[in-house]
Amino acid sequence: MKEKRYMNRQRHRRVIISGGGTGGHIFPAISIANALKKLDPSVQILFVGAEGRMEMEKVPAAGYDIVGLPVSGLNRRNLLRNIPVLFRLVKSLYYARKILKDFRPDVVVGVGGYASGPVLRMAGRFGIPLLIQEQNSYAGVTNRILARKAARICVAYDGMEKYFPAGKILKTGNPVRQSFDNMPALRQEALAFFGLDSTLPVILVLGGSLGAGTVNKSLSENLGTLAGSGIQWIWQTGRYYFEDVNALVSVTGATNIRVLEFINRMDLAFSAADIIISRAGAGTISELCLVGKPVILVPSPNVAEDHQTRNALSLADKNAAIMVKDEDAIASLTNVSVKLMNDQPLRARLSENILRLAERDADVRIAGEVLKLIG
Repeated sequence: MKEKRYMNRQRHRRVIISGGGTGGHIFPAISIANALKKLDPSVQILFVGAEGRMEMEKVPAAGYDIVGLPVSGLNRRNLLRNIPVLFRLVKSLYYARKILKDFRPDVVVGVGGYASGPVLRMAGRFGIPLLIQEQNSYAGVTNRILARKAARICVAYDGMEKYFPAGKILKTGNPVRQSFDNMPALRQEALAFFGLDSTLPVILVLGGSLGAGTVNKSLSENLGTLAGSGIQWIWQTGRYYFEDVNALVSVTGATNIRVLEFINRMDLAFSAADIIISRAGAGTISELCLVGKPVILVPSPNVAEDHQTRNALSLADKNAAIMVKDEDAIASLTNVSVKLMNDQPLRARLSENILRLAERDADVRIAGEVLKLIG
């Protein structure tokens, strides 16, 4: 039975942003919140995340309130272990209903992740307008189901009509950092920051905050090639791999490899790089399109519905990136990287094509749609 249509009599506009689980969901959500505050400083924003997930730390650090639900993801390998998951889902639906009644939002925004399902489902029953932000080129099951109730679906890729009603779709791109227009001016500062030689080319390797096992192993098993390549390497290993990789590189005595656990100044890293090696998360790809450097993508196979491979193919099919399969990376990633560095015409084509795919000011455009739904 449908809930009675929700009525909001609050003076200030109120928005719930729900989702999280990974940085790929959290940081775009915070970008949308920041854009909403720029467009309407009086807007009141509440985040709803999943208990124990990283949004419970990152969102308060960004200055926003957050409430956690006891929701968790399905275990696809052992179906019996999903019995507690179902109990947590029922509990989360009850909590979501209470949150909506207490906060009384005008709009609910779903950015993906465990918590977005219960909140958007209950908001739909209340008749609260829903906006879904789908980051990937392959829409997840939860968003495809929620799309029936959504008033607007903001996407980053063409061809999303096969997942969502065409009349609800707006191509905005993914909310990411936008300040990449001054990279040429930052080049010398960037080289000095990382202690690099301005006469030698640079490859930036990104493994994320935790690290990408296959990418790190691919380079670790080919340290001789890296050391003798005539290329400088900025290698972000991630937290779990830093000590092992740093020890291996130290043994070689190679002076052209900079091993870092995490990079705080990504603007300088992008400015220094001639080529970038990365996983293929949706937010990462959107950011790389704005950066406009030649990219080698190694999609992770350990994600729901293999969406990173689909993301990578959406660029590779347009000759906007080179894709190396995870299973082939150890044997070929290093050689592909060195070969690309020696092919200036191909690098120029990749750079030109990926820049054409850039979507700017996605956060402001999405925030504008949220305010339109309010009225």
